[in-house]
Amino acid sequence: MSVITLVGYRGTGKSSVAPLLAAALNWHWVDSDVEIESYAGCSIRRIFETRGESTFRELERKTMASLLGESRLVIAAGGGAVLDPTTRSLMSAAGPVVWLRARVQTIAQRLAHDTTTAALRPALSGSDPIEEIGTILRQRVPLYEQVATFAVDTDERSVEEVVEEILLRLKRSGVFEPSVWSGPLPNPLPPRR
Repeated sequence: MSVITLVGYRGTGKSSVAPLLAAALNWHWVDSDVEIESYAGCSIRRIFETRGESTFRELERKTMASLLGESRLVIAAGGGAVLDPTTRSLMSAAGPVVWLRARVQTIAQRLAHDTTTAALRPALSGSDPIEEIGTILRQRVPLYEQVATFAVDTDERSVEEVVEEILLRLKRSGVFEPSVWSGPLPNPLPPRR
């Protein structure tokens, strides 16, 4: 296994969990949205506004294909990365896919308190945030279910608790033996560049 991919709606903890999970494994980590922004030279919100969602999804597909070919990497995938069937297949082939879940209300609260969300990420509809999250989740949940090796709920849990559950579930499932990790969790490393 070369890659662990974290999937789920934005605000479920992917970008917070990835560095700590990677540190526990002595791996590198990357946020695919940050990689896309670096390549494009602008925010995802700007890509949506100036080039459209289809251009963003193409950049996302290419970025994910490149990242999924690497080794010893934890990827915090964009919430919509699962929309592309080829990307889902590549995720599954690259290693375990962990679906981070949270209730709609939890996601809305987290996004409301995240100062970068409004500035960098586009609203995907013009509706109320709770309504938008619910609508998008109804579309994406079947795709998350399809690609996930397993799911971890992040409601009312610390990042450390989520990482520990992921490590234990990987070990128990026999999918992966985290030989490096024996607890406690180390300090995370910055993303690889």
